[in-house]
Amino acid sequence: MVNGSSNAKIEELLAEILKWIKFSGAKEVRGVLESTLDTDQKRLIYDLSDGDRGSVEIGKASNTSDRTVRRYWESWARRGLMESLRVRGGDRYKKSFRLEDFDIKVPETQVETPPSGASEAAPAEASQAALEAIAQPVPSANTEEVEKDG
Repeated sequence: MVNGSSNAKIEELLAEILKWIKFSGAKEVRGVLESTLDTDQKRLIYDLSDGDRGSVEIGKASNTSDRTVRRYWESWARRGLMESLRVRGGDRYKKSFRLEDFDIKVPETQVETPPSGASEAAPAEASQAALEAIAQPVPSANTEEVEKDG
């Protein structure tokens, strides 16, 4: 039987193991991220993939099609860079790593990110401003080249 003291020791040990696993794998993760996300557009799509945004919204923000976003998501998930989330309309994907944690520059976007802890029932004017921001073109790499890149 495991008591509270034993649980605390186990949790402490697991936290220490996790810390060392993260440290030992950081260089490899950074290398995979850099080689896979080799354009500003791919880095932007990856960074915006928070599990809340859909492929249409991310496609507009990154100046590409939602189909391209979905193809990237599937490819990146196979490499362990994303996790699939079931949503009402199908699947969405959430990035497994924050690019900032690996000193990888995230391209700027005009998509407004709601502050942490913001309620989903935002005022109508804030929602309208976000929709207008998404509709604005974002400078990016040549989309035709990305479509063929896969």
